[in-house]
Amino acid sequence: MIRQLSFDLPVRTALGREDFFVSPANAFPVAMIENWQNWPARKLVLTGPEGSGKTHLTHVWAARSGARIISAKSLPEHDIPSLCTAPVAIEDVQSIAGDRVAEEALFHLHNLALAEGHPLLFTATRAPNLWGIALPDLRSRMEGTPVATLEEPDDTLLAAVIMKLFSDRQIVPTADTIPYLVSRIDRSFATARAMVARIDQTGLDQGRAINRKLASEILADFA
Repeated sequence: MIRQLSFDLPVRTALGREDFFVSPANAFPVAMIENWQNWPARKLVLTGPEGSGKTHLTHVWAARSGARIISAKSLPEHDIPSLCTAPVAIEDVQSIAGDRVAEEALFHLHNLALAEGHPLLFTATRAPNLWGIALPDLRSRMEGTPVATLEEPDDTLLAAVIMKLFSDRQIVPTADTIPYLVSRIDRSFATARAMVARIDQTGLDQGRAINRKLASEILADFA
């Protein structure tokens, strides 16, 4: 078989609220993001596995609140008082556990932003009590923050996620492809993302249509 030329085109992820499908697995976090003005103590921790939509919802919240989005690891590089003039979203907070400088920067940001009346959104893969934060005052503040968790997908959400992953890659699979995948792959965002990426790459490499037959072959390789 002649190998087709493939091009490493960028995947453009749709991050608007209209691109986020709501099901029982994520309804509560979505409601919290949409009603951010009513957060207790003006802060929220958004947790969930990789690929569950934390970054997507963070961008939705930023668009609604005017927040700036930064990674927790980059906090020592920022001027904290300047950040605290508006709402702030801090991503991947568990990644700074044990980093004294970053933990102190987050502690300063937390206290100053709330004192200035600006809400804070934190994201992580796990609940705050599992982060391993070393700074006692920061740990207590994080563990006292309300948590909204994005669960692994149910069938309805998994179908919507797979459809969106294909759409982000400008792919329109045949109508039977997504139901076939939903009924057979693990109920996880990571598996869905890996499966769509493999199907896309194989289709490009071999010049094949994205259909159930190709999906079944890739699924057999995964097994």
